[in-house]
This record gives sequence, C-alpha cells and structure tokens, in this order.
Amino acid sequence: MEAATELALRLRAAANARLAGHEPLLLATAPLLALLAARAIHAAAASVADRGLRAVLVALVMAAIKLVPGVSAYIAAEKSKVVEQLQSGSGSARKNLRTQLPDVGVPDGVIGDLQALKDKDVRWQGKCSGTVYIAGSESDGHFTLINKAYSMFSHTNPLHQDVFKSVAHLEAEVVAMTAALLGSKEKASGGQICGNMTSGGTESILLAVKTSRDYMQSKKGITKPEMIIAESAHSAYDKAAQYFNIKVRRVPVNKEFLADVKGFRRCINGNTIMMVGSAPGFPHGLIDPIEELGELASQYGICLHVDLCLGGFVLPFARKLGYPIPPFDFSVKGVTSISTDVHKYGLAPKGTSTVLYRNHEIRKHQFVAVTEWTGGLYVSPTMAGSRPGGLIAGAWAAMMSLGLNGYLESTSQIMEVSKKIQKGIDDIPGLFVIGKPDMTVVAFGSDAVDIFEVNDIMSSKGWHLNALQRPNSLHICVTLQHVAIYEEFLGDLGDSVNTVKANPGPISRGMAPIYGAAGKMPDRGTVRELLVEFMDSSC
Repeated sequence: MEAATELALRLRAAANARLAGHEPLLLATAPLLALLAARAIHAAAASVADRGLRAVLVALVMAAIKLVPGVSAYIAAEKSKVVEQLQSGSGSARKNLRTQLPDVGVPDGVIGDLQALKDKDVRWQGKCSGTVYIAGSESDGHFTLINKAYSMFSHTNPLHQDVFKSVAHLEAEVVAMTAALLGSKEKASGGQICGNMTSGGTESILLAVKTSRDYMQSKKGITKPEMIIAESAHSAYDKAAQYFNIKVRRVPVNKEFLADVKGFRRCINGNTIMMVGSAPGFPHGLIDPIEELGELASQYGICLHVDLCLGGFVLPFARKLGYPIPPFDFSVKGVTSISTDVHKYGLAPKGTSTVLYRNHEIRKHQFVAVTEWTGGLYVSPTMAGSRPGGLIAGAWAAMMSLGLNGYLESTSQIMEVSKKIQKGIDDIPGLFVIGKPDMTVVAFGSDAVDIFEVNDIMSSKGWHLNALQRPNSLHICVTLQHVAIYEEFLGDLGDSVNTVKANPGPISRGMAPIYGAAGKMPDRGTVRELLVEFMDSSC
C-alpha cells in the first residue's frame, strides 16, 4: 500500500515538473479542445458512414464555392430560372387567386364557378399513370355510388363516436374486411389483427413508423431509433424519419431491383427499430422478398412493415386468379404492420387508407392520450382529430358494392392489360422493361434514346407518366381507366420513341433537361433546395 502511494506521488511530481513550463490557461483548455476535436472527427466519420465519402466531399466543395463573392447570387438566379420552368411545365403557377371573402355571398354562382375551374383541368380519363383508379367518368357508374354514400355522411365525424355510431361501425367493418384480405383469417396471423382508417398511404406509413418507434422504445429502450429501407421504398418513409427523428439506413436494391436482404442484415444494430418491405414498390412494381425480411425481423426482434399501399387490393385477388404472387401479408412470420390504400385499387373515394397491426399490444403505441388538458380527457387513434365520416362511408360502399366477385373481375382486367403493355413495350425497339413486374406497375427505360425526351413527347400527346431515376426511366401504373385505350398508349409510345430517334441531341424545351440534369447533379443538396423552392412557390 505504501509502495503504491509512493509511486503515485512520484508520478505526480514528475508530471508537475514536466508541465511547470506551460501556460496554465493552455493546460486548462487543452482537454476541452481535444474533446471538441474528437467530437468533430466522430461527427465527420458518422456523416461519411451515412452519406458516403463522395457526397460529403461534394457538399464541402459546394459550400466552399458558395463563399466566393458573387457565386451565391448566381446560383440563386439560376435556381429561380429552373423553378419558373418547373412551374410552366406543371401548370402550378398561381394566377388570379381570390384573396378575400366576397362582401356579399354569392350562393347562386358558387357551383357555376366550381364547374368553370374544373373545366380547366387536363383530360385525365385514361391518360394518367395511376391517379384515377375507377373506370368511366365521375358522373356515372361506381363514381355515382361512392359520391352518394359520401354525401349521406358528409356531416359526420368519427371523433364524436357517441353521436355518429354509424361511422364508427363502418370504419370497423372496412378495417376488418381489409384485414381478412391480408391474412387475418390465417392461423399464422395470431388472430389479433387490428387497425384504423387514415387519410391516405402517407398517413398510414407515418403512423406505422411512429408506432414501431414507440413500441421498440418500450420493448428495448431504444432512444436513438434507426430504420432500414431499400432505396426503392416510398419517400413517405423519409418524411416519417424527418417528422419523428429517426435515422434512415438506405440500402441499394439488388440486380433484380429488389430489397437486398444481405444489405439489410449488415445495417441492423442495437438502435434498429424496423425494416420496410414493399409489395410492390412504387417505382418498378416489384415485390420485395417479404418472407426473408420476416425471418430477419424475427431473428433480431425488430418490427417489419409491409407497404401494400398499391398492392393491398390487387395481390390477394391476383393470387386467387392464379398469378404467381410470393407471400406478402400477415401470414408471414415477422410482419408487424401493413399499410394499404382503399382509394387506389379498392376503388374508394380519395383520402381512404388503412394501417393494420399484428396485435393490440403494438397498436396501442399509435394512440395519443392526454390527461392534463383543461378541455377534459382526450384520446385520438390517428394523426387527425376530426376525420371525414363521408370518406369512411364511401370506402365501405365501394367494398360492399364490389364484393369478392367485383374485385376479382377488376383485378383480372388490369393484370391482363398490364401484361399486354409489358409485352408491347418490349416490342418497341430501344425500350426495355425494368425487372419482372409482379403487378400493375410497368417501368421502362431506354438504351437508345433519352427517356425523358420521350416523356416530353408523350406529355404533348396528353399522357401523364411518372419519371423515375437510378436508372432514368418512366412508369405507368395501370388502372381500369387504361383497359379501353392501352393500345393507344403503346402506339403513342412507339411514335414518341421514333420522334426522339429522328431528332437526336440535347434539347432545351420541356422537362427532359431538368430531369436529366437533376439525375446527374452530384450535389443533392442543391436538388433538394430546388424542390423546396418549387413547392414554396406552388402552394
């Protein structure tokens, strides 16, 4: 003991003798500076790990360039030009907006004014990728039914369950019927599938992410949550990450453009709360390997959300029709939540979706309960407090009126047309289909022409397709609107390709230059700023 004390004293004396010649202030600040330097190095290393060395270096170079006098002003001016071009291409510029109430109400003229504005919309019948999923025009057939159902319940609000018991009943039935399509009757589901209706796929996804975050915090104590998604996963997951302070680990797709299970496995750590699989993914219409992801989720005890916003009202029926559909629902072990839109292939009015959970223990983390409000005790199941009961009634009416036979018929039609479009695209020289579409989304690119120039020509013919990146491509989401005119689409597509072939070289008009430049621009921060500027000027 004495020897140890003597050694400590000697070391102390030696240290004091060595440091005696240094400035005391320097000695006091050196540890703080070392700590700051260590934190800076750690932050830089984390940034490189998240974004990649190239992206970090590009951002640093761009930040340095913007410090040069005049450069920032030049970039701002160029961004304004691009935003103006985006507005002209989308028709989003706001003109002749009414900015205050009329001094005297004009009840007799309101409907006429609405009709006049509506008449200025572009022709959407059959010409849009996705967008409108119901066949026919908005004044007849199935449209008439759901519009009437909506009007009957347009005054209702499920927030007031004691008053509008009918709407609560309708919502419960929509959720139960949707759950039955997605495996709730299977023994493997556990028999506790539950959920709620939401305003759309994005809200369903937001709720699933928030619920998974809170569930995993209670289960594992995770306070710095991370989720793993494929780069093909919907942008709503990035929105959820920004809203709920969750770190995204984005994994490149494999050669088949599917979620890379091995890549997912490499990203799992002690902060992982969930993974996401799509069935199908929005860009290419391909179903991720849900069973393999489910095994991974079960092995590591994390959540697995399946995005069925597009496929929820197609895949169950396509499977019944004999199409080779891989497992995707609650029958898969490890799946903890599913989002599926009723307002797409469920043929319900816009603004209706569902979010489902494997059991009530998980779903309870979706709810918000407030006990200290002077307005009383408050609890809400979804993001919105008040919700339109008319939309719930419209969704119920759509599902009940169609029934199993109606959905089988509509699925048969759109699947057949999708396969015909896929074959037709393969037959156009210079075009190729991306991957092997499982459903009704067909993505295609070109090794012979600029596909975005093809899109501009198609737009001039009245078509509204989705432009994709990585790789540059387009897709069409096939709906009942396309059943009667898919041959016109293929004809116009072939003509557009030939037009671009006949006029090679860069062009300055249309959206092709913007999409092309955005895809090649290494500084993604500038692209993000352009998108924000465009949105700010458009809404």
